[in-house]
Amino acid sequence: MNIEQHPRYPLTFGPSPLQHLKRLTQHLGGAEIWAKREDVSSGLAYGGNKIRKLEYIVPDILASGADTLVSIGGYQSNHTRQVAAVAAHLGLKARLVQEKWVPWDDPTNDRVGNILLSRMMGADSRLDDAGFDIGIRDSWKEALAEVEDAGGTPYPIPAGASEHRLGGLGFANWAFEVAAQEKELGLTFDTIVVCTVTGSTHAGMIAGFAALEDLTGVRRRILGIDASATLAKTRDQVARIARNTAALIELGRDLRDDEIQVLEGWAGELYGLPVDSTMEAMALGAQLEAMITDPVYEGKSLAGLIDLVSSGDIPKDSTVLYAHLGGQPAINAYHSLWP
Repeated sequence: MNIEQHPRYPLTFGPSPLQHLKRLTQHLGGAEIWAKREDVSSGLAYGGNKIRKLEYIVPDILASGADTLVSIGGYQSNHTRQVAAVAAHLGLKARLVQEKWVPWDDPTNDRVGNILLSRMMGADSRLDDAGFDIGIRDSWKEALAEVEDAGGTPYPIPAGASEHRLGGLGFANWAFEVAAQEKELGLTFDTIVVCTVTGSTHAGMIAGFAALEDLTGVRRRILGIDASATLAKTRDQVARIARNTAALIELGRDLRDDEIQVLEGWAGELYGLPVDSTMEAMALGAQLEAMITDPVYEGKSLAGLIDLVSSGDIPKDSTVLYAHLGGQPAINAYHSLWP
């Protein structure tokens, strides 16, 4: 993998820690389950998976001469919170579009959690009534134009940094970080489970582990658990970003169809709304491991992992790595779930 040609601006503490989920493993009576904790990987406003993506985007930001990062997400976007954190860290401004992606009636939804943290860090965070979609949004384009019209120099970062041409590199590198940690521990993860919505976290993993397979001969299942409830769009976007990232790291071949797996069954009918399996998984993770997950992303991917192990789809002799991508600050906006 030729990722070294792409400059990286370190924003993490180093390799994110691996945690053996011993009690969850025992409870499910199946595969050995570990978690890689992106939620504690950085000191920037509680971290999370988008920090890794931004490590490869920051050099381009600095080279551009931009003074304002312009991005978009829902009211409780983890991504926009991390963009605000990076802007503060670099001494830049942040203009954030916060759309109403989740039809959640909690009256504090637009005032607590991620959006509160973004505003604390000085971001110009403005609400928009538009609903959820993983594509490029007009409201984001309008925000870019507003910054320019006011004499600023904007740098565009799309939702989740996924449509950014460098958006998959962080998690391609993550795959090689995992391989180094495996060597230290003397084990191999045959299955990776990760939440996928805008797609570049999952896509980067696909490209990175494909490169590792070509180097080592070790084949793994990279299972993306859809939390978008727009399955066809997410599958298409993951495949496109994975192939773009594979080209950037000079994989030298096309990705196979079996390397790109986005699984349905845990998203519910609408993005951002927890369903019974979400709540059960969040409770299990919290009560067995004190591992806190959120109702939008990690609660759904954890539910997928639990069901796949329980059903035997992930065999009992597997060693599984669950990618914990963060997202806990959003729990504040869902307090009514725990009366």
